[in-house]
Amino acid sequence: MVKHIVLYTFKEDVNKQEAIKIIDDALTPLVGKIPGLMHLEVKLAFNGMDYALYSEFESRQALEAYAAHPLHLEAKDKFFHFLSNRVVADYEL
Repeated sequence: MVKHIVLYTFKEDVNKQEAIKIIDDALTPLVGKIPGLMHLEVKLAFNGMDYALYSEFESRQALEAYAAHPLHLEAKDKFFHFLSNRVVADYEL
């Protein structure tokens, strides 16, 4: 299993609550639609970054496939313009 954690900051003019809803609505439904994506959470962060994305994948290959999957790319188009910075960490169990 691979755990994928991404921390993001929003651009200054972004309404954080509205953006989180848009991001959650775009990404959470991908569980069960993209092979190997087992779990996904989008949460407003309260210390440091603006929000956190936590997801679990069956394997490194599943994470790589998710990154290039058309449904994931379509979802990102709905919110990527809100973001100013991100930090990613992946680890394997």
